[in-house]
Amino acid sequence: MATVKHKGADVHTIGDLPKVGSKAPDFKLTASDLSDVTLANYKGKTLILNIVPSLDTGTCATSARTFNAKVKGLGSTLVLTVSRDLPFAQKRFCTAEGIDVVVPLSELRTRDFGTAYGVTLLDGLLAGLLSRAVVVIDPAGNVPYTQQVPDIGQEPDYDKALAAAKSAAAGY
Repeated sequence: MATVKHKGADVHTIGDLPKVGSKAPDFKLTASDLSDVTLANYKGKTLILNIVPSLDTGTCATSARTFNAKVKGLGSTLVLTVSRDLPFAQKRFCTAEGIDVVVPLSELRTRDFGTAYGVTLLDGLLAGLLSRAVVVIDPAGNVPYTQQVPDIGQEPDYDKALAAAKSAAAGY
């Protein structure tokens, strides 16, 4: 269980992020077209999981926009922004913001992702949503980098996540 801050108060997650060096847990998430996707859909790709409480908040929107701008030109690296927002809202947000590289995915049908990745918030004002975190997955499905952002209002360390993704992609 991780402890993070939200508006100065401690909040707790359901578990911990996957350990660096471990196999990434599988997931089943819902895409904008309402299809289900799993980790296998991205086999052979380097992934940056940009995990957020909701794209309807300022910091979450900023992280999606920033990753969208920074990931362009990284070849087979994809950024998947995962939240509990409905796919319709995610698609509307991405269209309005001109986000064309980041792939929004929703926990619409199952809540297994938040548990498997240790990011479901257990208490506080955002209980039931996902904490802000980043997980990089290499083309072999291993985890070379994670960041549980210590304060939900804080942006992730884009440079470290992108450096880990570049390194992971270069190794394959």
